[in-house]
Amino acid sequence: MPTQTEKGAAFRRLHERAGAFVLPNPWDAGTARILERLGFEALATTSAGFAFALGRRDGQVEREDVLQHCRTLVAATSLPVSADLENCFGDEPQAVAETIRFAAATGLAGGSVEDFTGRPESPIYELGLAVDRVRAAAEAARNLPAPFVLTARCENFLHRPPDLPDTIRRLQAYQDAGADVLYAPALKTAEDIATVVRSVDRPVNVLMGIPGIDLSVEQLSVIGVKRISLGSGLARAALGAFLRAAREIRDTGTFKFNEQAAPTRDINALLG
Repeated sequence: MPTQTEKGAAFRRLHERAGAFVLPNPWDAGTARILERLGFEALATTSAGFAFALGRRDGQVEREDVLQHCRTLVAATSLPVSADLENCFGDEPQAVAETIRFAAATGLAGGSVEDFTGRPESPIYELGLAVDRVRAAAEAARNLPAPFVLTARCENFLHRPPDLPDTIRRLQAYQDAGADVLYAPALKTAEDIATVVRSVDRPVNVLMGIPGIDLSVEQLSVIGVKRISLGSGLARAALGAFLRAAREIRDTGTFKFNEQAAPTRDINALLG
């Protein structure tokens, strides 16, 4: 099993090489192992997928639950794992730095801090505070014993009317504050993505697997995207199949869903 330092260095190299790579999001040890066996080079947690697995809504998971989940995924795979740390479970920069240190102690190779407050009445942190939070996260990450790739997320397109100029202004400020990767979830057009990529000089992560956008790895790579994550996409795909099967049984009393189910032997083979 690679050391945390080796995983962190490998994860950083993925952001430095030519072309884009896909960072899929498992939600438990089994899906992490399957994704590794399928040939992916790094993984990231999904806050929503993990919450669903606990029987909770997205955003209703405590920090210690997330940290234990990170320990589980890190132990399940030899790949570098990055974590969706939401708003780092606190408003103040000191709380953000503490979460980064706690997260790194689980064995992670990276993690994110976002500018979504979790409060519907004021969903996005004021820019000055948001920058201070990223700076605190970056300083904490730089002082860790192993490499840690810090991603700064601007949540404009998810939590208030989309504002591309403000998104770019924020990403540029987060870049200056020390973020290694920049991420604005829910950009919907190749033009907007390209504008973001041209506006910063850090690797850009793009979210795929959501309605309203259909671009391939090759297309995103040509645009200049470095990293492609799926958020809760794989978890929702699995739950979609689950719901279709359950509703078929309930509504028609038939079991045709099994024709599309993965054979046990294939899953056993992937889990090794």
